[in-house]
Amino acid sequence: MGFSMIKDNEKTLNRIHVVADGVLLVLSYILSYFLRFYSPLRYLIHFDPNAGRYDLVTYLGILYLLIPGYLIIYNYCGLYGLGPVRLKRLVLWNIIKANIFGTVYFTFILYATAENDYSRYLLFIFFIVNVIFELVFRIVVRNVQRTARKKGYNQKHVLLVGYSRAAQSYIDRLLANPQWGYAIYGILDDNVDLDTAYKGIKVIGSIEDLTEFLRSNELEEIGITLSIDEYSKLSRIVNLCEKSGVHTKFIPDYQDLLPTIPYTEDLDGLPVINIRNVPLTNFINRVMKRAVDIFGATVALILFSIPMTVVAIIIKTTSTGPVIYKQIRIGKHNKEFKMYKFRSMEIQPESKEKKSWTTFNDPRVTKIGKFIRKTSIDELPQLFNVLRGEMSLIGPRPERPFFVEKFKEEIPRYMIKHQVLPGMTGWAQVNGYRGDTSIRKRIDCDLYYIENWSLSLDFKILFLTFFKGFVNKNAY
Repeated sequence: MGFSMIKDNEKTLNRIHVVADGVLLVLSYILSYFLRFYSPLRYLIHFDPNAGRYDLVTYLGILYLLIPGYLIIYNYCGLYGLGPVRLKRLVLWNIIKANIFGTVYFTFILYATAENDYSRYLLFIFFIVNVIFELVFRIVVRNVQRTARKKGYNQKHVLLVGYSRAAQSYIDRLLANPQWGYAIYGILDDNVDLDTAYKGIKVIGSIEDLTEFLRSNELEEIGITLSIDEYSKLSRIVNLCEKSGVHTKFIPDYQDLLPTIPYTEDLDGLPVINIRNVPLTNFINRVMKRAVDIFGATVALILFSIPMTVVAIIIKTTSTGPVIYKQIRIGKHNKEFKMYKFRSMEIQPESKEKKSWTTFNDPRVTKIGKFIRKTSIDELPQLFNVLRGEMSLIGPRPERPFFVEKFKEEIPRYMIKHQVLPGMTGWAQVNGYRGDTSIRKRIDCDLYYIENWSLSLDFKILFLTFFKGFVNKNAY
């Protein structure tokens, strides 16, 4: 299968995808109309002052403006051309985000045309129906593509140049994700014997053989995976690949030093890669995040004031000791602060507490403590830490000094998390890494958050926290 055929197939699939989205928008809109006016749902929303009921044909008239606008919004929100790595993680969020913008656009059209007789409830129903339709459609398409690529259809044949840690990491990911559509042709290397193999992928020649492989025109992609001590060959290899017109990727052998998304500066034509891009070092970003923290913490304290009062009374009447437990944690710039929690355990010596984890069926945990730990209610006093500027609503979870000293020696890049304020919840927590879970995977999530921070990511984490962040199966 040639490179041009694969590219043509991808373009055709993308066009079909756009047309299918247009059809789905029409179907969602028609279904929303019938749900609003002809289903039992109409009895629940019978009072709608803006529902001077038009017939279906009149309602369909607005689609001439609606569909092009929605498709442009879909493209802007990244629903087309998502890479395989990002698709699974972002598709639901991008669909919801696109439909939020779409609803704003829909509302704007109604006000711009001074149309007062459209049902505003229909907008809400259309939002829900469209999110469901789009999500189901993309899941079906993704599964069909995965099945087709596993059977060998529309695959990209890639040749790796260089047998290294980078090559092994790249092979690991491609083999673990056959739905991405890559078939690894082999590896070229000057330092290992022919037929040396990694997970079934063999070394099939030396780097000098690259010219012959390029001339055969059977490859769609070259992956340069040289070991770091062979980078003197890099310029010649890139020139050969570009002369042949084959798409070329460079997988660095020093990826452990680079951030998830490298941040490159242009210094008068000289590209400079920042080893760590931290968006929250920007003053405006910090001000926006702090404003959200103050507003969010204030609202949360008002909303949870009664439950917090009830929990405080129960703790006070069922066990001896203070209601609020203060524990030393390490925050931004490695500074210590006292983190507040509802006390969920019996009083114990500080020397013992600061060096031990809570274990399953831990006898130190009180009866009310088991409940508030499982539901994360014990974390609510940290809203005061947020107001004091010691914590944020969203960020890496802070750790005790003993474990910080331990982990910084055992886990690479552990201390990077202290470049930002710690949070009540974070990317690691909504991905299931809470309590007694992998510290390394938790740090990977923290680094992703630090390098990719945005207000939309904060809102996404806050949204996900309500669905899977509060109840913690790993909290003992």
